[in-house]
Amino acid sequence: MNIVHSTKSLVIAFALMIISFGATAQQQKPFFFIQMTDTQFGFFTDNKEFKKETENFEKAIAAANKLRPAFVIVTGDLINLPGDVAQLKEYKRIVKMLDPSIPIYHLAGNHDVTNDPKTTDIKAHRKQFGRDYYTIKQNGMHGIVLNSLYFKSPAFVEQEAKAQDKWLRKVLKKDKRSGANPLLVFQHHGWFLTDPAEKDAYFNIPLDTRTKYLKLFNEYGVSHVFAGHYHRNSFGKSGTMEMVTTGPVGKPLGEDPSGIRIVTVKEGKVSHQYYSLDAIPQDIPL
Repeated sequence: MNIVHSTKSLVIAFALMIISFGATAQQQKPFFFIQMTDTQFGFFTDNKEFKKETENFEKAIAAANKLRPAFVIVTGDLINLPGDVAQLKEYKRIVKMLDPSIPIYHLAGNHDVTNDPKTTDIKAHRKQFGRDYYTIKQNGMHGIVLNSLYFKSPAFVEQEAKAQDKWLRKVLKKDKRSGANPLLVFQHHGWFLTDPAEKDAYFNIPLDTRTKYLKLFNEYGVSHVFAGHYHRNSFGKSGTMEMVTTGPVGKPLGEDPSGIRIVTVKEGKVSHQYYSLDAIPQDIPL
């Protein structure tokens, strides 16, 4: 009787091991996603029209349809004039051109909710796009999507900023326990451009706030932060964490052309490359 019971236990244990191995293999399956940012309808012509933004975003979405990423994420400044009905309508029209089987995520930028947002601005953005901070999970990767206005300009949205902070710390603890690999953060403003200790400026987050959160991210093993806002590409490191600032789908402000970033995740490792809209590859080998 004991032998039979022992044999059954071994069979069950072996079956569970097979199931567990299959689930782990599925989790670790390589994939890629596309980061777009600063489509910013109206910026080329100071809100007179948005023909060039339409051309660029349609080109980016067409590339996504051809490449078939796991998902697309647009890291803020979807439009140029906060609340503009025509700009929002055109952005959403083009979003609908993406194959519905490919998820697309949207973030709040300063041109979506103003440089110094109030609660009414946040509510208006949520009405259009849903929650302004949330998580993404894909094949073992955990992505944390944040509203960087709560770090950059929290004066009139202190309660929302506190709520996001509380939520963020809870998610980080949970992700560390679960062994999320890799752990990525997405936001509009970059914490810094090249140096974690650089002086406060328009294109980064204030040093006091920056220092606190960079320490938190390193403590919990965030490997990359992907941001926009700068309308150019820029890179830096804080400890083992890479700060990746991506150039725009819309109007460039430097030498980098309008483009997209393709991010590959393979065996827990992250690699990424920025491509001009006119030089996007035909396929992404995994």
